[in-house]
Amino acid sequence: MPLIKSISGIRGTIGDSDGLDPINVVKYSLAFATVIKNQYQDALPKVIVGRDGRISGYSIKNLVINSLICTGIDVFDADYSTTPSMEMGVKYLNAQGGIMITASHNPQNWNALKFFNDKGEFITEDILNKIETIANDTSSISLVKEEKFGQIYEAPNLIDYHINAILDLPYVKKDLIRQSNFKIIVDTINSTGSIAIRKLFDALGVENYILLNDELNGIFEHSPEPLPENLSQLSFNVKTNKADVGFAVDPDVDRLAIVCDNGDMFGEEYTIVAVADYILENKPGPVVVNLSTTQAVKFIADKYNCPLYYSAVGEINVVNKMKEVGAVIGGEGNGGVILPELHYGRDAILGIALFLSFLANKQKPVSVIKSYYPYYHMIKSKIEISNFNLPIDYILNEIQKRNSQFDFINIDGLKLTNNDDTWIHMRPSNTEPIIRIYVESSSKSKAENFLYKIMQDVNEIIK
Repeated sequence: MPLIKSISGIRGTIGDSDGLDPINVVKYSLAFATVIKNQYQDALPKVIVGRDGRISGYSIKNLVINSLICTGIDVFDADYSTTPSMEMGVKYLNAQGGIMITASHNPQNWNALKFFNDKGEFITEDILNKIETIANDTSSISLVKEEKFGQIYEAPNLIDYHINAILDLPYVKKDLIRQSNFKIIVDTINSTGSIAIRKLFDALGVENYILLNDELNGIFEHSPEPLPENLSQLSFNVKTNKADVGFAVDPDVDRLAIVCDNGDMFGEEYTIVAVADYILENKPGPVVVNLSTTQAVKFIADKYNCPLYYSAVGEINVVNKMKEVGAVIGGEGNGGVILPELHYGRDAILGIALFLSFLANKQKPVSVIKSYYPYYHMIKSKIEISNFNLPIDYILNEIQKRNSQFDFINIDGLKLTNNDDTWIHMRPSNTEPIIRIYVESSSKSKAENFLYKIMQDVNEIIK
């Protein structure tokens, strides 16, 4: 599988000559180092390197670190970490950048290099383009002599720092959570969530919990994306153990899905809905989500008379819009929660702490809390790009022409919206060679019919 290059990272399969092989790891690490050195010509840059629990992570980490020090950059080795912990760690250690080795929700045989800037945020498109240019023409890479190699330092425990910062937030009700004595089941997908969630629960005083898939061996017992079809084990355990709530995190712990006390899915889309409800109740203000996020967020924003803004899909796009409008809460419908008071990045550890605080405050079952929100049926589908002989932009433009009766937004693929709470969003994925399709409506039949109609259009266009 060829490399996929986006603001979400340089990712590919392991063991393929055109995937994330050692040569590509070294090239892109050196290219990132070159960009950092060009930005900080009067300083000795420092970069943090960490990884999730994937089997390939150890070897890739060593390649990355040794590439960086050959350019004269000092490295903080954070080893096992989470993406949000790394994002916070960049600022904590006054580093000039970071590299998190994780393919997030992609399958076990994938890995990736996620690049952070000096603010601990994903790099922008222009920085990505510079990195790619240098990686494709390595003549501008400047290596140093042995005596000027960078140093390797063991980073302080960034997960501990991260959790301590979460507990300092006024919204996190540690005492109330402890007094509630919740029984909690968490699926940590045999990655670094197994470290982070234990530490979080210890810090919150949560004692009655069970971790599923909690061996840090990088062997994923199911597809790592926290979607309902992958969470049957969690659902079963919540129900049979009579737990109050279940949580699932992805391998790098930036996405969160919730399971109700009765074993039903709370809905990955509704993670941001519930957290926004809790935050806006305490601090009203602007909200930002991406174009693929459930319209139930609008219900919450309207409830507190707060403005809602939309961005293109992708963490950095949400973050940029949040900064532009001064949002107090934001995120994505894939289980991503972003709280600027902590840091500008999706954070499942934060999401769990906030949801438990919300739950402890309400003293209602999760299934009852779910009933507070309007239900929308969402279908998430995809089309393999390899099926197309036509440019994606052309296909989306033709679809828009065929459906001109609908309102449309084309800042990120194509989103069509009719006037009866039904919409569809089609966009090329940043992380896989597919077009993602999201459809939402108040009824399953309307969502299915809309999807069927659009898929018919696609098939006719590509014939």
